[in-house]
Amino acid sequence: MNKKSRWILAVGALLLIGTYLFPLWSITVEAPQYPEGLGIYIRINTVDGHAKNDLKNLNIVNHYIGMQEIVPESIPELKYMPAIVGLLIGSGLLVAWKGGKKTLYIWLGFFSLLALIGLVDFYLWNYDFGHNLDTEHAAIQIEGMTYQPPLFGTKTMLNFVTTSLPSWGGMAAFASIFMGFLAAFLSWKDKPSQ
Repeated sequence: MNKKSRWILAVGALLLIGTYLFPLWSITVEAPQYPEGLGIYIRINTVDGHAKNDLKNLNIVNHYIGMQEIVPESIPELKYMPAIVGLLIGSGLLVAWKGGKKTLYIWLGFFSLLALIGLVDFYLWNYDFGHNLDTEHAAIQIEGMTYQPPLFGTKTMLNFVTTSLPSWGGMAAFASIFMGFLAAFLSWKDKPSQ
């Protein structure tokens, strides 16, 4: 790896610190009965509301339509994600320091695989949340209706408009992986001197 690639990789690895400081994802719900909207932030180790009572109010709304309660403590991914990201930061810095092309490609492949697994897991979590409804206790039931939030973008369900997008921490993770690919490209392009 040339010096430039090593610096890019080091900065990319350090960008992952942003995932500890800022939310990874944001889901907002707008409806006539909630003109200010309700929202949740998915952080590296918890889920909380945009405002103080948003998570509580969202769980109340979810209860009426039979959706599961969002209980951050019951989501196992939130327990081990901080350690996985810490491993990526440490190993990324180590690869940048040592400067081996092969280890860069391995690190980037590992990071890409984890990112893909994370997005698939998030989609499956949303699917389960939106499809496995409590039909015995739900006050509002519409046959065939499901409430899966989108992975990216906006979706209208009944009179609720739900928007799901990466937040600052998620964007830091995307920027980090982009810088990893940039370092790999520059490193691959750089021919060894004769």
